[in-house]
Amino acid sequence: MEIESANCKHRVSECTDIERLSVERPLKIEREIDGLENLVAELHGVFSKDHVNIQEVQKLMSGYKSNPKHWRKYAKFDRFRYTRNLVDAGNGAFNIMILCWGPGHASAIHDHADSHCFMKLLSGSLEEVRYDWPENVQPEVIKRIKKKQSRRCCSESNDINEKLKDLNITCDDTCPNSRQNNCQEKQDGEDCNYQNGGFNAQTMEEIGRTRLEIDDVCYINDALGLHRMENPSHVDGAVSLHLYCPPFNSCRVFDSRTGKPTNVQVTFWSMYGKKIKRVIEANPADGQE
Repeated sequence: MEIESANCKHRVSECTDIERLSVERPLKIEREIDGLENLVAELHGVFSKDHVNIQEVQKLMSGYKSNPKHWRKYAKFDRFRYTRNLVDAGNGAFNIMILCWGPGHASAIHDHADSHCFMKLLSGSLEEVRYDWPENVQPEVIKRIKKKQSRRCCSESNDINEKLKDLNITCDDTCPNSRQNNCQEKQDGEDCNYQNGGFNAQTMEEIGRTRLEIDDVCYINDALGLHRMENPSHVDGAVSLHLYCPPFNSCRVFDSRTGKPTNVQVTFWSMYGKKIKRVIEANPADGQE
């Protein structure tokens, strides 16, 4: 199965042929989509199918050319933090929202709750900073990848052991592949660094930076790592369009100094162009994007 055909209606860890799903190369835009409402309508049509592939969604996102008159009513800024503004709930299969970033605003390092995330820049510029997962915190998709690799490794190791046996040579526990299957396959994916409920601090490792300009589209999922978004300008704001599939209500944010995760609820500043009346308190969810 080509990675581009991974079904966006499923969690990333549920994809049949699980690898580090990504569509990094530029895609040929087959047709332009005039208007944000038309883009949303196209997305509803695509997500009405049983199978929705990554490439198809990214082509639609790329086909829409940003025009402030299309999205201005959703773009609600706050002086102190970036805002998340729901555009469409996608009948539960996806949701699409506009995020508004004031000068210097940034998210915390966060995951995407085993979902697919597409992002398109509508105004200004943003910088995406990607991070590797801390060794002692692994998402379900990474556990499955490692388990698959471990089984492949063990299979190869068994073939080697059979050949050694024919030669009357034994492989003792100093062989890397014979060490209790690496902590018994880390208890089916659980990391052995967690001991007695403790947490081993680990500085987050940056693995890449990308500057996004107007109409650029990028994609990320938990197999590709964690990221944070930031507006590098201290003068101008930025606006971005995000699509999550399947939608999620909570995610994890990570302390950049220790790698320690915290579960947070995700919230909206406005829905369908109308601001939600509520008291906003300081919340780690400010770090979620």
